[in-house]
Amino acid sequence: MSATVSSRTRQTTTGLRPPPPVNGRKRRSWSWLRAIAITVVCLVFVLPLVWMFAAAFKTNVQVTDPSVGLWFSPTLDNFRSVIDAGLILKSMGNSLIVGALSTVLSAVIAVPAAWAVGRFRMHRAGSLILVARIVPGISLLVPWYYLFAQAGLVGSYTVLVLSHMFVSVPLILWIMISFFEGLPVELEEAARTDGLSAFGAFWRISLPLAAPGTATASLLAFVFSWNNFMFALIFADEHTQTVPVTLFNFISYASTDWGGLMAAATLITLPVLLAALLGQKYLVAGLTSGASKG
Repeated sequence: MSATVSSRTRQTTTGLRPPPPVNGRKRRSWSWLRAIAITVVCLVFVLPLVWMFAAAFKTNVQVTDPSVGLWFSPTLDNFRSVIDAGLILKSMGNSLIVGALSTVLSAVIAVPAAWAVGRFRMHRAGSLILVARIVPGISLLVPWYYLFAQAGLVGSYTVLVLSHMFVSVPLILWIMISFFEGLPVELEEAARTDGLSAFGAFWRISLPLAAPGTATASLLAFVFSWNNFMFALIFADEHTQTVPVTLFNFISYASTDWGGLMAAATLITLPVLLAALLGQKYLVAGLTSGASKG
């Protein structure tokens, strides 16, 4: 009793008041609302993938029958027909070649350029990069097709790689600028003091520190190249067509091979999901670091 009286007297004399009680009911309500919002968002993104994977093991009749849900007798005929046709595997190889070349070349060009823009505060160059990101690629298809046709490049890997680099270079550059701006300049100054050149400081100090950002930007550029349909539809031929164009061939005027389409879409989605899972550590670190430094 005396301890309670003394504590109240101490609070009165010092002018301090006890903190207000925490509203547990309000906190629980916010937790439930947050959990419901996360569940809704996850369902919006996951349910189409689940439906696609399930439809890949159904017949065309089962795919179009709304009464057939997730309980059915699976079949591998769709995958057999898609693989036996040979087009999907060839187009996946073409997409891998174009995506890898365009991503590597874009990173070689964009990463040093991003370091220069971020380190030397080239704001006008950053504005030009933003303009390049805004310009729609479809507005350049006609002049590009004329120039590439005159050079005899239409239908080759070269034209696909160059067209994809038009988007990949500004994408990687714009992402990497914030990473290099957030790196402490004192590290490069110390390296310069030890005798390294400006490029040597970039190569030995800044580039290893920006590895998560480089991996994130490169993965996003590769995913763009893998999913790009417009450039491949215009510039590729039957020997160099990529996976989006091959998927489009399953849709005809008279009918659609839904089973083969879903099986091909599943085969096409698996490499991207595998790359995302393998690079998850760098992807999360890169996105988090870019958000905190930008």
